[in-house]
Order: sequence, then C-alpha cells, then structure tokens
Amino acid sequence: MSDQWKAPSAGDEEPVGDARSWKLLEKTLLAGVQEQRRARRWGIFFKLLTFVYLFGLFFMFSPMLKMEKSAGLSSHYTAVIDIRGMIADKEAASADNIVGSLRAAFDDKKVKGIVLRINSGGGSPVQAGYVWDEIKRLRGLHPDVKVYAVISDIGASGAYYIASAADQIYADKASLVGSIGVTAAGYGFVGTMEKLGVERRAYTSGEHKSFLDPFQPAKPDETAFWQGVLDNTHNQFIDVVKKGRGDRLKFKEHPELFSGLIWNGEQALQLGLIDGLGNTGSVARDVIGEKELVDFTAEDSAFDRISKKLGTSVADRLAMYMGFNGPTLR
Repeated sequence: MSDQWKAPSAGDEEPVGDARSWKLLEKTLLAGVQEQRRARRWGIFFKLLTFVYLFGLFFMFSPMLKMEKSAGLSSHYTAVIDIRGMIADKEAASADNIVGSLRAAFDDKKVKGIVLRINSGGGSPVQAGYVWDEIKRLRGLHPDVKVYAVISDIGASGAYYIASAADQIYADKASLVGSIGVTAAGYGFVGTMEKLGVERRAYTSGEHKSFLDPFQPAKPDETAFWQGVLDNTHNQFIDVVKKGRGDRLKFKEHPELFSGLIWNGEQALQLGLIDGLGNTGSVARDVIGEKELVDFTAEDSAFDRISKKLGTSVADRLAMYMGFNGPTLR
C-alpha cells in the first residue's frame, strides 16, 4: 500500500507528481461544471430574451382592432369605425386601416349595421377612392348589412367622398358638410432666390419633368396642364358623389354643391347632402335597431405610434408643405 497516494496533511510539502495531476484534474472538472451551469443560465436568459423580442416585434408592428367584447353577450350589435383626421397613407385614417376594419365588421355575423363615425376634413383622393370602392364591394357581398356615415364636427372633401358610399348619412345640425372640390398647393421661391442672389440649377430629361419645382417660374402651358389634372380629379369626385347619393342630391337646383363650398348640417339636409340629423348613438338605436356598440376601428401598431411621437414623419410633412402638395380632397 506504500505505492498509493494519500492526500497530504497540512504540514506536508506541496504535492508533486500524481498528486499535482489529481489537483489539476479536480480544478478542471469543477471549472467545467461551473461553466456548464453558467452556460445553462445564459442559455435560459437568451431564450427568454428572444421570446420577449419576438413578442415585442409582433406587438409593435401589428395593427390592432379595438374589439370591445363587452358586447359579447348580445346576439347582435352595431359596429363602429372611426375615420378621424387626415385621410392619407400611414395616417390613422389610411385606406388600409379603414378597409381592414370594414372587412372585419362585415365578416362578423353579430353585426347588424355599420356606422362610419367621421370627423375629418379630407385628404388623399386615392385613399378615399379605395375606401369608397371597398364599401360598395362589401355591400354587394353582404346585402343585409347596411353602412351609415355619421359626421360629428366635420365631414368634408375626402371624408364626404367616403361618406357618399354609405346607405345613409347623418350629421349634427352644426356639423360642417361638403367641400366637394380638389386642391393642390405649394410655394414659389423664385423671387426670394433672386433677392438672395441664388441661382437654381436643375438638370432633367424630359421637357416638363420639373414643372412642379417651386424654385422655377411657372409656365402658362404647364399651369394649364396641371389645372386639367385637377379638373379631371374633381369630375371623378363629382361622379362618385352622384352615384352614391342618387336622386337625394339636389345638384340640379344647386350647382354650387360641387364648387368646394361647405354647409352646416341643417343646410346640408336641405341640399340632400345628408339624410337626417343624428349622432352615433341615435343612429344605432333608432335606425339600425341595435344600441349596443362595438368598436372595430383599427389602431396603429405600437411602433407606428412611437415613430410618430419621435417625429419620424417630420421630413415628409416638411416636404409636403414647403415644396409641393399633390391633389388633395380638402
């Protein structure tokens, strides 16, 4: 047994040979165990972090429908979709948001009628036209579910464009309704540049490629051309309003209806722009017959809301107001 190694006592010399190898092996094994535990803990942490990250991405980038299921016990209810503020891409009242809300409401078997709750001065004719077309398409697929537009403070221009697709339009007696016209606004800085001694240098391919450049003088032929574009867009607006309102619109007696003027609700009723005076609650209760409301309005994703608060759209808005603003139903 003299050949066997035994652990040195406190007074023994530092271990040598096999003893030193044993100590080194022991330390290596302990270090390996500690490293495995550490790696396991970090693995769990990173898995949890990845899950939170992916869940956050889904939450931030996914628009949500405000489906207030407090009405879940009812057999039927009235769907409400808000159209507020500017009707434009990337805004709360974008065509994608409104159309998504409309499709969800029409697909819900418990929805007896849909109210478009409007408070908007207008916006893009493209966005408004997309919503108008989709309302008509969905009504064809769901003939039993009617759409009602209810205007609160204002339902003008592009907002009225959308409202005209509804089966009926209601407003308050003091609501502002109408403004059936098209505008395109910008600024001209030619005189200012001359006073500052600044020379504009623009290189283009195409005779009229820069005809909307605010730093170059307007040319009569280009102005006439652009006016033709606006007139054509205006005629499109007039056509859809006539189709939507039909014989209810008294445009033959009142050609000023298409002049861009705006009226209060009481006047709008006399002109055939609306069908009656009321609000969301009264229309749901007295017209649709279901007073319980469920909000189907699509909300911006959390990412979009944060981006707007941080001002990421400032450059777009600055370009729009300082340079050229395309055709707008406002």
